[in-house]
Amino acid sequence: MKATAKAHTNIALIKYWGKRNEALILPTNNSLSITLDGFYSTTSVEFKEELTGDRFLLDDIAVEGEQFQRVTTFLDLVRDLAGKELFAEVASINAVPTAAGFASSASGFAALAAASSKAIGLNLSETELSRLTRQGSGSACRSVFGGFAEWQKGEEEDGSDSYAVPIAPQEHWDIRVAAVVLSSKMKKVSSRAGMRRTVETSPFFKGWVESIPQDLEVIKDGINNKDFEKVGAIAEANCLKMHATTLGANPPFTYWLDTTVSVMQTVQQLRDSGIPAYFTIDAGPNVKVLYLPEHEEKVQETLRTIPGVSDVKLSRVGQGISYLEDEKFV
Repeated sequence: MKATAKAHTNIALIKYWGKRNEALILPTNNSLSITLDGFYSTTSVEFKEELTGDRFLLDDIAVEGEQFQRVTTFLDLVRDLAGKELFAEVASINAVPTAAGFASSASGFAALAAASSKAIGLNLSETELSRLTRQGSGSACRSVFGGFAEWQKGEEEDGSDSYAVPIAPQEHWDIRVAAVVLSSKMKKVSSRAGMRRTVETSPFFKGWVESIPQDLEVIKDGINNKDFEKVGAIAEANCLKMHATTLGANPPFTYWLDTTVSVMQTVQQLRDSGIPAYFTIDAGPNVKVLYLPEHEEKVQETLRTIPGVSDVKLSRVGQGISYLEDEKFV
């Protein structure tokens, strides 16, 4: 009973920030993302009758503590769905900096959900898989799909209507994303802790939630019509609104470094010079820059010259879940 799955990270253009139910990971707002081909997790899961507990290797290192607990708690959901009480060996290779604002949990839990559900014999639809994946990491439910996907917050208390849906496929539009690496260190305030503090204490949070429906309407129109300036402008503004809520929290906090601000300013200078480029930032210091293929050389060259930038990784629009039948990591 073994399966291997590969999932890519996604970067939210309309951010997920805030939960209405912590236990079930139900969001306060819809969000919309683009799946990237450059960052991914590959996970193999094997259920064995002889095991007396789960085992988890991440990048060939045995994992314990909170990370391990999240994985085994998620596997409990899979076991409950399948009606089986088997423990599993999990091995994951993460081509993403962990807990640094590069959505490592999104690709990680999407790959885990896909591999574990297949290994235990579940035959889930994409909707069912997305709903399951959400319970490991909220944003991971969007990584089930390639291209552009929207996570619907849902209304039901049990979370049955909270899952991602595809908005446009991978081949719809060749948008590029440059991931500007400033720090691969684990952040001091986790996404979960920061989200909770913001929801409970930030006076800006209510306005943030109320602004989302309009942002979604505009950006989906932009994606449908391949209007890059419209998509980029909304994504950038939405990102800044999200980070503003953290500055209003008590105690206030930010994920930005000095270099984060330098990158933001450089992107705005690129626009002033006639090159359309826009930034977005998740819960971490690293910046993602949206641009079009014809400007790739100039955008990359400019970003690499910024003091404090350690790397610039380029991505195209990525695919959704894939299964590796030969069970080899790639």
